[in-house]
Amino acid sequence: MTAATSMRPRVAPSAPDRTWLLLLFFLVTSGVLLASHNTEMVSRLGVLGTVLKNPIFEAFVVSLFLANVLFAYLWRAAPWAKALVGLASLLLVLPMAGREDTSLLDLSIQIMIFAALALGLNIVVGLAGLLDLGYVAFFAVGAYVWGIFASPRFAEVLKYFGENPGANALGTLLLGMVTLVAGLGGYLALQKRRADTTPATAAWGTPLALVAGLVVWFFVARGLFTLGDRRWSMSALWLTLLPVAVGLLLAFVNQRRGREVRGSLLNFSRVLTALAAVAGLTLVLRAVVLLMSGQAGSLATGINPGFFWLFLALSIAAAAIVGVLIGLPVLKLKGDYLAIITLGLGEVIRVLANNLDLYSAGSQGVTPIQSAPVPVFNSFAGALGFAPDQHNLLFLYLLVLLVIAAVLTVNVRLDKSRIGRAWIAIRDDEIAAQAMGVPLVQTKLIAFATGASFAGVMGMIFAAKQTFISPESFNFNQSIGVLSMVILGGMGSFPGVILGAAVVTLLNLRVLPGIGEATANVPWIPQQANPGQLQRLIFGVILVAMMLLRPEGLLPSRRRTLELHHDDNQEDDSGHGDAGDLTQGKAEVFSPGLAPTKNANPTGGAK
Repeated sequence: MTAATSMRPRVAPSAPDRTWLLLLFFLVTSGVLLASHNTEMVSRLGVLGTVLKNPIFEAFVVSLFLANVLFAYLWRAAPWAKALVGLASLLLVLPMAGREDTSLLDLSIQIMIFAALALGLNIVVGLAGLLDLGYVAFFAVGAYVWGIFASPRFAEVLKYFGENPGANALGTLLLGMVTLVAGLGGYLALQKRRADTTPATAAWGTPLALVAGLVVWFFVARGLFTLGDRRWSMSALWLTLLPVAVGLLLAFVNQRRGREVRGSLLNFSRVLTALAAVAGLTLVLRAVVLLMSGQAGSLATGINPGFFWLFLALSIAAAAIVGVLIGLPVLKLKGDYLAIITLGLGEVIRVLANNLDLYSAGSQGVTPIQSAPVPVFNSFAGALGFAPDQHNLLFLYLLVLLVIAAVLTVNVRLDKSRIGRAWIAIRDDEIAAQAMGVPLVQTKLIAFATGASFAGVMGMIFAAKQTFISPESFNFNQSIGVLSMVILGGMGSFPGVILGAAVVTLLNLRVLPGIGEATANVPWIPQQANPGQLQRLIFGVILVAMMLLRPEGLLPSRRRTLELHHDDNQEDDSGHGDAGDLTQGKAEVFSPGLAPTKNANPTGGAK
């Protein structure tokens, strides 16, 4: 029917080998970076030293040097050369330059912290398609988990509870442990239930039994707490039961209208058991604080900084729990509605940090925050010529490198796993994913918890590096900044979001401030038009230009590129190979529904 013979596949020409060009570029940029950050050498170079000290040139040199890692990833070169350039750049040249200029080490840590945040948000936004505008809340949770305990603020908390115990410590501990175990056990048991196999009586009996247990629990707790004889305690019970009663009443009305409510009742019961587990955990923590209140004097500077490694795991767990709690109320929302709700919930965390003066010191912030003591590492850093005040910064730099490697490994493994495929299916078509058996609630909660855990661990490292945190460190602009890193680099692309984090951080911390500083004394530039005063405007223009010229991002994934340029890839391959072109040649073209006039291949059964 066609004149097609054999098709020769189009093979893209291979890129030239750039091994030696990569090594040459690395040597040149490394030499310039080390020279420009060596104060003694720059002072002896005269005019050239003045150029090297120029803020614009310095930002340009740092950007070019960091491009070594990008080129090692993108260019076609020998594997040994790629490994040599990447490792030497991160483990040798940057620390050596940072020894002369501490701000360079600080900048590198900032870039990697934001890269980890962008990788975490990329799971929620890029893979699962859940637009989260309150992502910085998880960053704040990790920072405050360590900041409160590793600072004099913890002694203030212990002193307050020692003077105002409010309840018996052992009784509170016992009630908290029972509540925690019951809540977790009930939640895990309900997770195994399915709505279609649960009888209606069991679906209704579970939430009613939980409500009865809530009432009993309240009166037991009221007997433990010394403030239980006040009138507001009964009012609190009614305020707690009111939304529960409204939810059950709505389910009853829907059932009377003939609607299926077993799934809603099961989800309602899961929420109640999860809240019970959170209440139990809160009581356990309160009891522990009460038991430790007598040691407030010995903890004047915070807990032993050797607990830093334990708190790394605790910050991950705390942020993941907050991620699940924030994700539960918004699972049925999509798009702009999800963005607005997550924005509000993220702001709630910041407002709580601003108002809970006892724990967070309010707007004054928490300081000084300790870091992990590593005596062996300090000796090693001293042998390399680092000053004592640089030991902690070098330690945090190497720690962040390890955490970034672990986060990137987890991201790649998740992307290729069943969970990663489920996230992508939900992002592309939630209804189709559900029809194919993807559990929406569980899969979305895993996305929220995973992304939040990355932010939590980086929040703790951020607190240890800054030694000071306040609610203003976690405002809405930080969430927008991390989201812009994901979009600028390429949603769904792990190398892309790391590149986006590096570009945005360099623009905000080096390039735009450098331009503003260099042009501050130029007489023909008005002060109001100085680039240093218009950083947000310039950054916004860059983002708008990127969205117009390259919407898929700087380094997009192939999947994302195909999605945005689907029409451009629809080509008529017959015009490029040996197959018959539909517009040329002797190939016979038929209209739909018409049989060929010359049928050389009759259908089966024809004589």
